[in-house]
Amino acid sequence: MIRIALVGNPNSGKTTVFNALTGADEKVGNWTGVTVEKKEKYLKRSLAPKGERIVLADLPGAYSLTAFTAEEGVTREYVLEDAPDVIVNVVDATSLARSLFFTTQILQLGIPTVVALNKQDVNERQSVTLDTALLSKYLHCPVLATSATSGEGLKNVVQSALSLVGKGQKAPYQGSLSVTSEAEAFEADRARYQFINPIAEAVGARDDGEEHRHPAAEKLDALLTSSWVGIPVFALVMFLVFQISQVWVGAPIADWFVSCLEAFQEWVGSFLSGADPLLYALLIDGVLGGVIAVVGFLPLVMVLYFLIALLEDCGYMSRVAVVLDPIFKKVGLSGRSVIPFVISVGCAVPAVMASRTVKNERERRATVMLAPFIPCGAKIPVIALFAGAFFDGAGWVSAVMYLFGIVVIFLGALLVRRVTGAEFEKSYFILELPEYKAPSLWGAVKSMLARGRSYVVKASTVILLCNTAVQLMQSFTFTFAVAESANASILAQIAAPFAYVLVPIVGVLSWELAAAAITGFIAKENVVGTLAVCFAGLSNFIDTEELALLQGAGADVAGVMAITKVAALAYLMFNLFTPPCFAAIGAMRAEMKSTKWLLSALGLQFGIGFCTAYLVYTLGTLATSPAALNVTAALIGLGAVLFFAFVLVFLSARAKRRASVE
Repeated sequence: MIRIALVGNPNSGKTTVFNALTGADEKVGNWTGVTVEKKEKYLKRSLAPKGERIVLADLPGAYSLTAFTAEEGVTREYVLEDAPDVIVNVVDATSLARSLFFTTQILQLGIPTVVALNKQDVNERQSVTLDTALLSKYLHCPVLATSATSGEGLKNVVQSALSLVGKGQKAPYQGSLSVTSEAEAFEADRARYQFINPIAEAVGARDDGEEHRHPAAEKLDALLTSSWVGIPVFALVMFLVFQISQVWVGAPIADWFVSCLEAFQEWVGSFLSGADPLLYALLIDGVLGGVIAVVGFLPLVMVLYFLIALLEDCGYMSRVAVVLDPIFKKVGLSGRSVIPFVISVGCAVPAVMASRTVKNERERRATVMLAPFIPCGAKIPVIALFAGAFFDGAGWVSAVMYLFGIVVIFLGALLVRRVTGAEFEKSYFILELPEYKAPSLWGAVKSMLARGRSYVVKASTVILLCNTAVQLMQSFTFTFAVAESANASILAQIAAPFAYVLVPIVGVLSWELAAAAITGFIAKENVVGTLAVCFAGLSNFIDTEELALLQGAGADVAGVMAITKVAALAYLMFNLFTPPCFAAIGAMRAEMKSTKWLLSALGLQFGIGFCTAYLVYTLGTLATSPAALNVTAALIGLGAVLFFAFVLVFLSARAKRRASVE
């Protein structure tokens, strides 16, 4: 079996080449940090020699083999330790001099290498012609022009790579690959560029400076990266994203989709109309109803994913990172942390993995810890449920939750910086600004469908199993007898002790709300499904007129749940800002590589989630109906908040003492 590694700078088109050669559908984007782990697929059979199985590995973008970031470490480890048979170095032809820095390092490894000079179509539009034959002579390896988006030249790259298997590689440059100090690194880099720049100039490359950029792009960047304009524009863009996905476009589509799901549920129920009532309730109202309650939000989620994909593809996200970097530095984060936070809108798992783009280890771990505070796609059903049931489907609920998520990240970052004693650390932020381009509608559709498919798969597996378990536990007692009432069920007995934790933030003792919060730690969509199963007569959870997602109007729902609007908002925040699902926690564990940091992260997330919900409920109730406040529960909750504050103060003082000793 032959292994071919695809390497190159971020945003060089590596993953597009990988998808074209393997038929895969990996995520691509017009910004750095998209590929953060190794991806392997077989080469298309039409491109491989008969009977030969060839594996392609898409490695994270890297500027150097020095491995300044965790994602660069993945690439370094693969090419140095796994030793692929051939390397295909995807080079951005529009920034040749900068790209050749990494190329000359790769060529020093002695592994047969083919240089795929990508984005030639962009050069042609700008009347730039590179002499590939001369460049090949300088580099002592094949250099082939390609255009990953159209597939031009890719077949030739594969054929050339296969012809080099088993052969050696002559390095055009013999500079050192290992340095022991910053001074040595500076001198080594300068010497390498002194070798590279004349080559780039000789083959006809344009200057990698700013003068080749379009004046309109420069003016737009000046606006989008300034704090006075960039931040309001970002806020407006995100507001429109949520308004379009949750109200203007997503909601009407969801209305139609929900009516189809209800019709399907009735059709399936007709086959069991004469069955045992318990069996009917279990299968139709419990299992199917719970899953439909979650799947009914799919249009909202998919419209959101589509809009985010367009923003990623057009090059805007890198500008967001630049404009927010000064603000993030003040709270101990990096501008690169913006990338994981934005990815969190889709899912916390890839967002946590995207933290590899952050160079500083403490900032990277802080980013891992804080990224789940941005409500992900799995939390959209929970937001929409309570927005519809208690606030007449108001679009502001979603916007406020995401805005509050950003506020929580800033506060959390300040706490992490104080607790870790890193208040006076300095970090530097360098990020390539890709060229603006018209986003690919088909690419956005594919991204939306891929993410939507993951949502449906989760609904038909994890959520289905969870709803089935919840329905069974609600139907039987520990003696496996049919429960005379839900309060006597297994589920009620298990959830009841945890219900006391929620009393300070919802004002009532409700095992149903506790059960939903518990299953939410498995997958956040389970909050909706569990509430659908738990509240008798509310299994269908869908109101197509208001998207209330509970039978009846919002006031009726509030009556059934027996909580106020303030309590509903507090409970919503508790579910959004406490620890994420198990999958995200697993990703956090893998990225932090420290049990101490993981436990600290979970403690911080639970503490912030509880304190936020407590303050919202207590202050909100005092402002709206002081007489309804449970004083005993409020004092107990206050004790928990003070304990959390004491732990933070203690850890901060210990970190300060440790820093003074060092």
